[in-house]
Amino acid sequence: MTTIDFTAEVEKRKEAMLADLITLLKINSERNDDEADAQHPFGKGPVAALQAFLAIAERDGYTTKNVDNYAGHFTYGADLPADAEELAIIGHLDVVPAAAQEGWETNPYEPVIKDGNIYARGASDDKGPTVACYYGLKILKDLGLPLSKKIRFIVGTDEESGWGDMDYYFEHVGLPEPDFAFSPDAEFPIINGEKGNVTEYLHFDGKNAGEIILHSFKSGLRENMVPEVATAVFSGKLADFEEHFTQFLSYYGDKNLRGEFKQDGDTYTVTLHGKGAHGAMPEKGVNAATYLCAFLRAMNFGGGAAAFIKVAADKLLEDHEGEKLGIAYIDELMGNTSMNAGVWSFDENGEGKIALNFRFPQGNSPERMQEILRKLEGVTDVTLSAHIHVPHYVPGTDPLVATLLSVYEKHTGLKGYETIIGGGTFGRLLPRGVAYGAMFEGETDTMHQANEFKPLEALWKSAAIYAEAIRNLPQSQKSREHPRTA
Repeated sequence: MTTIDFTAEVEKRKEAMLADLITLLKINSERNDDEADAQHPFGKGPVAALQAFLAIAERDGYTTKNVDNYAGHFTYGADLPADAEELAIIGHLDVVPAAAQEGWETNPYEPVIKDGNIYARGASDDKGPTVACYYGLKILKDLGLPLSKKIRFIVGTDEESGWGDMDYYFEHVGLPEPDFAFSPDAEFPIINGEKGNVTEYLHFDGKNAGEIILHSFKSGLRENMVPEVATAVFSGKLADFEEHFTQFLSYYGDKNLRGEFKQDGDTYTVTLHGKGAHGAMPEKGVNAATYLCAFLRAMNFGGGAAAFIKVAADKLLEDHEGEKLGIAYIDELMGNTSMNAGVWSFDENGEGKIALNFRFPQGNSPERMQEILRKLEGVTDVTLSAHIHVPHYVPGTDPLVATLLSVYEKHTGLKGYETIIGGGTFGRLLPRGVAYGAMFEGETDTMHQANEFKPLEALWKSAAIYAEAIRNLPQSQKSREHPRTA
């Protein structure tokens, strides 16, 4: 096999790669259900990003396919024998909300390069890595290097919400499923195991029965984001309210909580500010909703409002593994269950609802947790999300894993190792699917956070890794007998 200096090849394409990335980063591709229709299944932004990416691929000579604005792909290696295996590379172009997230120092959709980093929503998750991987393949195409397998480069538009893009894509694309896959949407050296993922919704009666009336409670943007802002509106006669609120903030001073309130007669509007983080790592954030409920816990609420606040303050505050709830579970291979209380609502004319997003290992199950949660005092029902992902693992002995690790070791000089995470990536869409990069060890993780950024050097380096990895991945025994995991 001809030796290629892939780092040097990336160097030649830095400006073009950065320009294409900026094109995509300027597109606000947050899901917007208010704009959803037959032509825009998740809103106009995700469709715009998909069309822009496919236009880039067409410019570079690929034949693309847009599957009804849900997802799209292009292929490479059509001249290979019909029985050649197919590698899928699966990225996504949608992003988590930024506009309603506090702390941005720049416009999240006007990319800024500062101190060697590119700042924008999607720079790290997942437009930056997707473009780096695209250029890794482009290098192989530009050089005319022979491959032993076909390539299908797929991009989705709903990874951050319900994965409806991939459900639709695989059902309607009209092609056999690829034989193996990787997704550039996580960390190096590799993610070859992912915990299961389910959201369980706690329902509460919206009625009040105490001296203090809870009118509304709102917090959270997405189930997979730690809520950084929470607001409650309530009324009643309260003495020394400002003093108690100040003392509360002081008591939790190590959490750097910020808060303010407005008083209109006996009606109070209280807002608490914590710290956002990815829902797969809730311990990295400060959940504003749980702390606000801890403040409200001492007040004389009643009925469903009291149950809503009590469960939050007594069972969810500062517990990221569900120990207080009784659902904690640890597997020797996959580790613990993690929990993120991501989206909250209470309406005095309706109901209260808390969305608990669980990342669970093999041995635990949504049904086990649901049964336990239904026994919580004051909970009227527990329902499950429509999409449930079961635990997923590709053994380290698989040639897919072994090859990717060897390329990582060559380019970094570091020892590769298997990793299992709580996050969910498109790598799990196929039985032989993994996540591979593009965050390096020691790199600051800003996914789902304000001021998201990606070091440019990390993008260049990952592009070189992707080029060599795509080239080196061998054909192996076909594995179509297993259904796609969902």
